[in-house]
Amino acid sequence: MMLQCFMSWQAPNRRGDSQESCLSRAEARRDAAKVALINSLFNELPCRRITKEFIIESVREAVSSTSGNLKDADDPSTSIGAYHYMLESNIGKTMLEFQELMIVFQLLHWNGSLKALRETKCSRQEVISYYSQYSLDEKMRSHMALDWITKEQESPGIISQELQVALRELEEVRKAGQELRFYKEKKEILSLALSQIYSDQVTTSSWDDQMSLALHGYQ
Repeated sequence: MMLQCFMSWQAPNRRGDSQESCLSRAEARRDAAKVALINSLFNELPCRRITKEFIIESVREAVSSTSGNLKDADDPSTSIGAYHYMLESNIGKTMLEFQELMIVFQLLHWNGSLKALRETKCSRQEVISYYSQYSLDEKMRSHMALDWITKEQESPGIISQELQVALRELEEVRKAGQELRFYKEKKEILSLALSQIYSDQVTTSSWDDQMSLALHGYQ
């Protein structure tokens, strides 16, 4: 598993180590669907749950992949420690449930929420404990879309730019037959934010037209 910044991890790709691109979009979609199905079946097996043994193995892999120190696992202020704490907090859950939680944190890292939380002096334990209670549903997507609407007000055009990047990334991972969930969620959140802005503009424009007509008639 990948450990980056606070927690930007992806589930292992069960398609294998080969990264060759598919020859067509249809083939890419079939491959991506197979990966999703295999991961779902594999991760829902009773043996595929977060256990003490799995935690020890995963932390060791994380340490070796980041040239870290095993002692950091006991310090939640470090990335390794946060990863260890997250695993401990989800002991007994299926890999599929844990994978979804990791995607949530990838999204929070992507949209800048983790950085904002660090600036408010929230500890990593508090952040993990808080978001571990929630699933990646419409409510969470709406909250993240609102974050991007705020960014759009500060930097006009940023949503369209990010959406283009997300679509390009989605196409690339689809061709490679990799997991699509994180990239599809990015696209969904940005599209939701963009549609909300468009809807508000249409409503405002319509309201302005009605007021103009009303005032004209009044005069």
